[in-house]
Amino acid sequence: MTLAILSAVVLATGTYVGYAAIRHDRPVTLPTPTGPYAVGRATFDWTDRTRTDPLAPRPGTPRELSVWLWYPAVPSGGRRAAYLPGAWNGLHFGSLPGLGETGFGAVRVHAYEGAPLAAGRFPIVVLLPGLGLAAPQYTALAEDLASHGYLVAGVTPTYTANLTVLHGRAVRATAAGNPPALNAANLRTGAAAQAGDPLMAIWAADARFAAGQVAGLGQPFAGHVDAAHPAYVGHSFGGAASLEACRLDAHCAGAVDLDGTQFGPVVRTGLGRPTMIVGSAGSCVTGVCRATDAVSRADAAAARTLLAASTGAAWCYELAGSHHFNFSDYASYYLAAPLRRLLDLGPIDGGLGLRITGVYLAAFLDHAVRSRPEPVLSGASAPYSRMRAVHCKN
Repeated sequence: MTLAILSAVVLATGTYVGYAAIRHDRPVTLPTPTGPYAVGRATFDWTDRTRTDPLAPRPGTPRELSVWLWYPAVPSGGRRAAYLPGAWNGLHFGSLPGLGETGFGAVRVHAYEGAPLAAGRFPIVVLLPGLGLAAPQYTALAEDLASHGYLVAGVTPTYTANLTVLHGRAVRATAAGNPPALNAANLRTGAAAQAGDPLMAIWAADARFAAGQVAGLGQPFAGHVDAAHPAYVGHSFGGAASLEACRLDAHCAGAVDLDGTQFGPVVRTGLGRPTMIVGSAGSCVTGVCRATDAVSRADAAAARTLLAASTGAAWCYELAGSHHFNFSDYASYYLAAPLRRLLDLGPIDGGLGLRITGVYLAAFLDHAVRSRPEPVLSGASAPYSRMRAVHCKN
């Protein structure tokens, strides 16, 4: 009997591994951008020589950042960009990439490497990832925003991201950049503040530096950048840092927090600019939820404090069926069941969730940056019932 059970387990395991290998090679296309422009992509390694990096292993090192820029382009018929080329392939889970998720070579994106820019001048949007993640892992949202006429600068915070790539070399997180106090269990508590507030200041400075670098780009971008009023968008810790970057930038047009617990100075001071907060199902980051434990009560309290102190308009939503990582590209491609359990992904179709999020991001930015009417935001032209408006501010 024991031998029969063992044989069944071995057979089932082999079958599952074979299935995972097939899924690893099966092509997956990220959601199609919904705007009128084609999308180009360029990558930069930038050094901020005005700052010494406190997270670097070597004291006195200036702050270096990898920034991916998605931009409005004309259809070129050129070379489609690779999803995560070269050393970026190290963003796979674990040491055996391919056994548990879609191979990055099988992920199809819509941007073209080095495509000619579209005619016109385009506003800057800085995109910040969640803690430990990298900006390229938000390609679906970035491409969609670029297709709506934005220059989307995705910043990967060096030494905090599990992996970034600088000058072709993989750079891993350090203990200073990703301290244990900032794990998911502590982000909402006082235990995180000592580590979180200084790190948020670094991320906010990264975001503002990236906006300034995009504003000063030479050819072929010269003449195509509208740098007057940048906006900041982020997920999780990056969402909180986006709010802080906007607070510090006198020219900020608005900020978006995608399912990020708010903390740091911006919670106390609020924002005087338009703000959008999108929470996953049951999240308390909008301040409106059924708080059932100390963590959710702290989340709700932080959001209510932020919104009460803010003088700018605020829009809050909850995306039904989503969980925390549905705002990243993880929602789009195959993950084996054990990995899905490690990540916080909800039952909503991943591509649909990203498309809905993109619709609301574009609507908010069009209103905040371009002063366009906001029928989607107000619900007068709500395209998707899964995005539920939350009355988070009196």
